[in-house]
Amino acid sequence: MSSHQPWHHGNITRSTAEDLLSKAAKDGSFLLRDSESIQGAYALCVLYQNCVYTYRILPNEEKKLSVQASEGVPIRFFTVLSDLVEAYYKENMGLVTHLQYPVQKEEEPEEEPEPFSVPPLPPRNFPGNDSRDCHADSGRALEPTHPSIVDTYHQRLQHADMSHLCEDHQKAIQDYFCSAVGLDADHVQNGNPTLPNLKKLIVTICKSLNSEISHTLPTLEAIQKLVDQPQSPGGGRLKGQLSVDSSQSVAFRLEQLTKLIYSIEDKTKNAVFESVGYDGGHRKSLIPPVTFEVKLDSISISNKMFLKVDVESGKVYFKKSKDGPEDKYFVHNKILQLVKSQKIQTKLVIVAETEKEKTQRKEFVFNDTKKREGFCQLLQQMKNKHSGKPEPDMITIFVGTWNMGNANPPHNISSWFQSKGQGKTRDDTANHIPHDIYVIGTQEDPLGEKEWIDIVRSTLRDITNISFKPIATQTLWNIRIVVLAKPEHENRISHIFSDSVKTGIANALGNKGAVGVSFMFNGTSFGFVNSHLTSGSEKKIRRNQNYINILRFLNLGDKKVNPFDIAHRFTHLFWLGDLNYRVDLPTMEAENIVTKIKQQQYQELLNKDQLNMEKGSGNIFLEYEEEEITFPPTYRFERDTRDKYAYTKAKATGTKYNLPSWCDRVLRKSYPMVHVTCHSYGCTNDIMTSDHSPVFATFDVGVTSQFVSKNDPTKESQGAIKFMNCVATLVTKSKTKFFIEYHSSCLEKFVKGPDGENQECRDGFIKVRFGTQVELTPIISDPEYLLDQHILISVKSADSDESYGETCVALRSAEIAYTEFEVTLTHHGERTGTLTGGIQLRTSEGKQTEKLYDFIKVGDDSSASKCKSVDYIKSAMVLPTDISNPSYMGLGFKGSNMSSRAGHVAKDGGPGNISPKKAGYDHSVCSPTTKASSPISEDGQPAEMFDNPLYGSMGKSRSGKDQENLRKEHLSPPEIFAFPKPSDPDTDRTPPVPTPRNRSFTCSDSKSQSTSPASNPSSSNNSLLPHSYTKKPVVPSRSEGGMIAAGKPPLPVKYRPGQPDPQPQPQPKSRDYRDCAELPTKIRLPTRAAQPLPKDVHHETPQLPKMGRPLK
Repeated sequence: MSSHQPWHHGNITRSTAEDLLSKAAKDGSFLLRDSESIQGAYALCVLYQNCVYTYRILPNEEKKLSVQASEGVPIRFFTVLSDLVEAYYKENMGLVTHLQYPVQKEEEPEEEPEPFSVPPLPPRNFPGNDSRDCHADSGRALEPTHPSIVDTYHQRLQHADMSHLCEDHQKAIQDYFCSAVGLDADHVQNGNPTLPNLKKLIVTICKSLNSEISHTLPTLEAIQKLVDQPQSPGGGRLKGQLSVDSSQSVAFRLEQLTKLIYSIEDKTKNAVFESVGYDGGHRKSLIPPVTFEVKLDSISISNKMFLKVDVESGKVYFKKSKDGPEDKYFVHNKILQLVKSQKIQTKLVIVAETEKEKTQRKEFVFNDTKKREGFCQLLQQMKNKHSGKPEPDMITIFVGTWNMGNANPPHNISSWFQSKGQGKTRDDTANHIPHDIYVIGTQEDPLGEKEWIDIVRSTLRDITNISFKPIATQTLWNIRIVVLAKPEHENRISHIFSDSVKTGIANALGNKGAVGVSFMFNGTSFGFVNSHLTSGSEKKIRRNQNYINILRFLNLGDKKVNPFDIAHRFTHLFWLGDLNYRVDLPTMEAENIVTKIKQQQYQELLNKDQLNMEKGSGNIFLEYEEEEITFPPTYRFERDTRDKYAYTKAKATGTKYNLPSWCDRVLRKSYPMVHVTCHSYGCTNDIMTSDHSPVFATFDVGVTSQFVSKNDPTKESQGAIKFMNCVATLVTKSKTKFFIEYHSSCLEKFVKGPDGENQECRDGFIKVRFGTQVELTPIISDPEYLLDQHILISVKSADSDESYGETCVALRSAEIAYTEFEVTLTHHGERTGTLTGGIQLRTSEGKQTEKLYDFIKVGDDSSASKCKSVDYIKSAMVLPTDISNPSYMGLGFKGSNMSSRAGHVAKDGGPGNISPKKAGYDHSVCSPTTKASSPISEDGQPAEMFDNPLYGSMGKSRSGKDQENLRKEHLSPPEIFAFPKPSDPDTDRTPPVPTPRNRSFTCSDSKSQSTSPASNPSSSNNSLLPHSYTKKPVVPSRSEGGMIAAGKPPLPVKYRPGQPDPQPQPQPKSRDYRDCAELPTKIRLPTRAAQPLPKDVHHETPQLPKMGRPLK
């Protein structure tokens, strides 16, 4: 009812409205826009004294409109917006000033329609058509002249070897390409594009083939009827007519023949599977054993070895020859951790439990990085399969995008789903590892939904031997997204939503736009968006607007978080598609670009990539991440080859250039401090039916389960989440009051905080302080549940209830103590300010289980060699709360005074809270899901040397003979591990507790690193730096093993009679064996109840004296 009014701007954003009014720069300037918070409502924006005031226009039940103006002003109702605006031109109507100058709606440039069909063939110059050249426009004059088509083929025939062909076929080919092809060209010029002479040639050559097809096709149709589902008689007769109708072209009949063969194979396979009750489940998928050739590095001696991984049986065999005996192996539960070397990309450390209840590590060097990654993925799959966990805490996701170019796909597209091709790809050894979820986005897709899904499922079944279940499909014209999952996950996936947004001409056509799917996987939310944005190198701004519109209007996810767009609604959001951003270089650089691509010099071109530049400027994809691009541009190829880019296209207005570009992309955005790892990102090089290459990306993603608390549900929750000292700096010219809303799945409902106090307002910024502390009560207070949760924050205006910025804070950031944070606020894809403050978390007692994705670590290669230096210990230490996360731009958590929080002693320091199987955790290197640990012991001093194999174990003293034997063991030729005997029945023995030692920069997590009062009574309990000490422990390197006979460093102080009973140590969260060479014995401290702390002591547990055996 108001679209024709010049002052009504429709659904523009709040920031755009403020910019338009600022340009007007007159008091009384105004415009109307659609409300962002209430559907069917409007927002009246008025400029006065360089500030923008916003008033809501709300409809009542009778759809009459009224303005929420100042109190005491009578409410007036209007039927149409024009009457309302006319009335408020008068003074004293309750607005800050009366309406005077309407701000006109900006005219958008008209877009030329884009062709939806297959791109036209390149132009040809035919003989006898020279008179047409004078009518060509100036653009065509720049094109080089081509020889006639007859001359071209005549030259090719002279160099073609056809001696192996029969004489009839040779003569037919020569007759056509030397003369008849020119006649076909004349037919095309006269409007007949059927190429009749070519048809005659094909019929002549395929005469015998056509006869064979007529003989074979009825037989195949008879077989299909046997394996097909019951049909109506009419359907059967219709198919039977195909073999009789020989007038069809040979190509058509061959295509039907091929489709029939594939259909028969698929339906027969399905029937056989169903007859034996095979559902393709995860447990029934067969991953064949894989053998890796490696080198065993130990004391500078390198031996060639072979590691055989059998995922199905859960064993890793260690063999000295490829065909050697398989009597030495480790069961999955004895392999404790894999540690990847950062410096040497082919090195891997395997930490395993030996027969003598010792934990040993051995270093292996693989032939290349991909082999190492393939080995790690196979062992991770083995761990996942045999973990015995009822619910997974990690899944793998395949994300693929392909602009099909309105052409049917080839029959074999398996390389796409196996991540084979160019770029960061999977090793062949990982070919048969199935992903848990496959998300496939297509653009310019000519197939029907069912036909495409059948092709994808059939391909996946051939690769993985699993019949994947369709979860969701959404199609907008030729844009489609399909989500498939393993059958075992079908009941874990819920709350499925799908939607689409058109961004074509006038946002009304669906040739461009986006489709999306969202769902919950147990307790983790996922969103997937497949978009096809406006094409053309010069239409970068239009593409940016496409992105903003999709972000605003794609309706996915939980409706409870409506104040947030899809960028904040999901734990993990993946954005894929033909984004159409180009390499922004002049057209005359085309040949130079192709040369750089052939030389694989991608970085210079990526620096000019429009998506990278716009993203870097903060215009699009704020806080999204993309894996490094190491593959060539995926557009625009000549079809049926990947060796040549077709960067020119003839149009009526002249030659259009499409420079080779990375149009097809996969980006992601995840909540802070969650586990996400990208294993592959590349494109195929053998699927050539389109002018785009398919792109693939695979991810390991952490997920949470539906949590059931073991605490008494009748008792009031012991948990609390406190936000305090919050200050928001907003980009706005509004002077309204603001408040904060807190949303989370761990809260019963959202919580609205009190209004803040506006402190500064200058240069388009306003600073708002929220001085009141806000306490949130979670529905479950168990730490295992609560530390995986996130709080969504929205800063809203009090007058219009519209959001001025949203962000997300991870509760894990406050795991240790009160923590300060600084995060970026965004709204509808724009950066709108920052929010600083503090967060404090209180949880109930409880333990955290170990995550499967912590099985693989990335090691710090330099720590072992540098740990002799105390200065290095100081410099390498990571503050426990320094957890800046790249997942959110501008997000960082600042270290605090580490003050204790109520109720946390039992969580971190009490006995029995953490599984005794876990050891110290070094989170400063790899997993973002847990806090960083410091290389300082609980007493504030650097960890002393424990269980040094040169000087004996603390758990059991060694005689001189034992030590001599140990030295010989270090100098003898390397052996693998002390393998368990095959007959050992104790295969499920609990892994040992590794004892910390000086070489390992890990220790039990504690909330502060203060020194023991006995050793340094004057030190501060809150110190986070290592204190000075007089005895520097000597750490021998591997090459020094067994060569030091004297000058031993002092042994750690052992437990002495007469000392008070020690307090139990704080239990570590999860094991980490990255820097320990040998960790023998399974010593566990006796469990005792936690003793009350003195009033003047903080919540940290006092450091124990180092122990040997407990005294009886």
